[in-house]
Amino acid sequence: MEDQRPVINLKDPLLAAFLAWLLPGLGHAYQGRYAKAILFFVFIVGTFAFGVYLGSSSEVGWGRVVYASWRDEDRRFSYLGQICVGLPALPALVQANRVHNDREPLLHGFMAPPQLDPEQNNRNPPALANQPTLSALHKNLNRFFELGTLYTVVAGLLNVLAIYDAWEGPALPEPQAKKEDDEESGEEQAHDEPAAGKQKKE
Repeated sequence: MEDQRPVINLKDPLLAAFLAWLLPGLGHAYQGRYAKAILFFVFIVGTFAFGVYLGSSSEVGWGRVVYASWRDEDRRFSYLGQICVGLPALPALVQANRVHNDREPLLHGFMAPPQLDPEQNNRNPPALANQPTLSALHKNLNRFFELGTLYTVVAGLLNVLAIYDAWEGPALPEPQAKKEDDEESGEEQAHDEPAAGKQKKE
C-alpha cells in the first residue's frame, strides 16, 4: 500500500526556520502554509504584545519588561527567551547598544535598560540619566513586571516550536490503511506458523 500522507514542500528549511525566527509565521508563509502562518503570528505575537502591555505604564514608560542587560547587578537572562520571538524583541538590542555607546535611548526609553539603584552601582551610564531605576520599575509595575516578563518569555519559547516546525515539518500520524495492512499481515503470519508446524509432524 502506498504512503498516502500529504507531501509538504518545505522549500529551503534553513531559510524557513530563519524567517520563522525573524517574525512568527513568516517561515510558514514562505512555505505556503498560510493557515499555520496566521495562527502562529496571531497567538505568538499577541502573547508577546500582551506581555509588553503588562510591563508598561505612563509613569515608567512602555515595554519595560523587555530589555537586554548583562551588568553584574542585572543579568537579564529572560531576554534569551524573549529574543526567540525575533523582530518584536530586537528594539531592546538597539537600545542596549546605544546605551553602551553613551547615546540616549530612543522612543522615550521603549525596551531600554533601567538604571541600577544607587546603592548597587554609582556608575550608571550618563545615557540612562532619564530612565527609571530597576527598583522603581518593580515598585510601579508590582506583580505585572513578573507577569509581563513571563508572557514575553513564553511567546519566545512558543516560537522555538514554530521554528522547529518550519525547519522539520509537521509530525504526521501513520496512515490508517498502512496500519491495517500491518495488522492483517501479522495475523496471516500468526495463522501460517501453526499450519507449518502441523505439516512437519506429518
